[in-house]
Amino acid sequence: MKRIRVIPSLLIRKGGLVKSIKFKNHIYVGDPINAVKVFNDKEVDELVVLDISATQEARPPDMKAIKEIASEVFMPLGYGGGITTLEEVKKLIAIGVEKVILNTSALRNPHFIKQISDYVGRQSIVVSMDVKKNLWGKYKVYGNNGTKNSDLDPIDFAKLMEANGAGEILLNAIDRDGTFAGFDEALIKAVSSSITIPLVALGGASSIEDFRKAVQAGASAVSAGSLFVFQRPHRAVLISYPSQKDLKERLFLPVDLD
Repeated sequence: MKRIRVIPSLLIRKGGLVKSIKFKNHIYVGDPINAVKVFNDKEVDELVVLDISATQEARPPDMKAIKEIASEVFMPLGYGGGITTLEEVKKLIAIGVEKVILNTSALRNPHFIKQISDYVGRQSIVVSMDVKKNLWGKYKVYGNNGTKNSDLDPIDFAKLMEANGAGEILLNAIDRDGTFAGFDEALIKAVSSSITIPLVALGGASSIEDFRKAVQAGASAVSAGSLFVFQRPHRAVLISYPSQKDLKERLFLPVDLD
């Protein structure tokens, strides 16, 4: 049996927990600390927290807020948003963040990944790639919370990030974000087959079956936002997570890759 990491991804905007659809129409869903406490009870594998307003506001990570979250979590914590310097990385690690997640700063300065990887180690560096198709149907990597097209091909960028010391790729399909339409399996397959480091698939999950399909497409782990904060069909806020029994029976066993 191969255990697959199933990771809630929480979006923070101006201090509150929000959820988006295709990186737009942000809906406030509550206090992030309350969500963290629920995920503690559910024995979540890891937790990703992304401050999506930090880069847009050109401000550094809110160390006080992150420390508060880190002090509550019982699982490994990854944080991304507004990270631009090695000193910020050092502070994040010191207050309990186990993985730093870089997005726009990796696009602006790929060498920054090597700099921080040399300091904290590859295992603590995640590069988040926000990807969508352009008008001609070509996948492109976007920065600044999905608002700026870098014109970079995701396969080429993933290879570059691995070469510079990234230990993991968090691949987010913008067009699937918050839609419950399932993962972009073609994108997962294309990127995962081009790198040797783990790939975490994000964007579009609606069920454990979607997780299974993402792993079959090449993902090493899976992540979701809306699936864990909304109860369908009316998107009522309900923080949830599959039981370990369900994950074992419906995800870990059927996709045994050993």
